[in-house]
Amino acid sequence: MNKTTSFTIGRVTGVHGLDGTLKVWSFADSIDTFHPGKTVLLKSGKDVGKPYIILKAMAYKKGVLLSLDGVNNRTLAEDLIEKEILIDRNQLPEPAEDTWYWQDLLGLDVVDHRKGVIGKITDIFPTGANDVLVVTDKNRETLVPMHKHFVTSVDIEKKIVKTTLPPELLPDN
Repeated sequence: MNKTTSFTIGRVTGVHGLDGTLKVWSFADSIDTFHPGKTVLLKSGKDVGKPYIILKAMAYKKGVLLSLDGVNNRTLAEDLIEKEILIDRNQLPEPAEDTWYWQDLLGLDVVDHRKGVIGKITDIFPTGANDVLVVTDKNRETLVPMHKHFVTSVDIEKKIVKTTLPPELLPDN
């Protein structure tokens, strides 16, 4: 599994019980992403990581409880805390129309119809209403709500997101 064809779908935040069950902060919209039988890679930083097969997953509070093949006690599970969970893109469904995987949006140029290029997408975070793009240009950040009133088009192949932002959301010169 390599970083260009894989997505980070969560991070291990703790353990649950004594049998090796992991508490996971999920970055996925659906628990189906953690479907039993799928292979995931757990890694941190620049380490190569280790593949695991998902045995069981269930929703838990604001995350997921995850059981992995070969992680059958608390000690083994504790060694995985803070590791990222990656999955090969070919194990994920294609996103629905007018939806995108966050990882596909990171690094795209954002061009506003009034201001021109306002920067690149460097981060994305969810809110109750919609996701928000963090667009960075030099030392300046612009927050762009991922809503059809503000984002007019997304072209992954051309690496451009076009916006129509009101003046109060546009960065100063």
